[in-house]
Amino acid sequence: MKSFNLHSPAVSEGGEYVLGTKDLHTQACYMIYGILQPGETERLVKPGEGHEEILCAVTGTLLIHTAAGEVPLQAGSAVHVRDHEAFHISNPSDQPLVYIMAGGRRPPR
Repeated sequence: MKSFNLHSPAVSEGGEYVLGTKDLHTQACYMIYGILQPGETERLVKPGEGHEEILCAVTGTLLIHTAAGEVPLQAGSAVHVRDHEAFHISNPSDQPLVYIMAGGRRPPR
C-alpha cells in the first residue's frame, strides 16, 4: 500500500491534483483533490466522455453554478456528475475550501 501527498501537488498545479493513471498505473479509477481559494469562481467540473464523478465538499460550502441557478453543497455532502453534465463551482467564503472528486469509467452500454 502506498500513500500519496495530494495537497502540495494541488497547490503547485493551480488548485487541483489528479491521482490517477500516472500514479496508480490503472485506468479503473481516479480521484481529484481540489482547493478553491477564498472568493475563487468559475472552476469547471466536467467529467470526460465515458466517465462519471462524485463531487464532495470537504471543508466548507461550495457553490455549484448550473443553468438552473446556484446550488450550495455543504461540507460532507456530495453530488453525482454524469459524463454529459458540466458546471462551474466557486468558493464564496473567506477561507480556502477543499473538495474531492472520485471518478471512474462508466461500463459500456
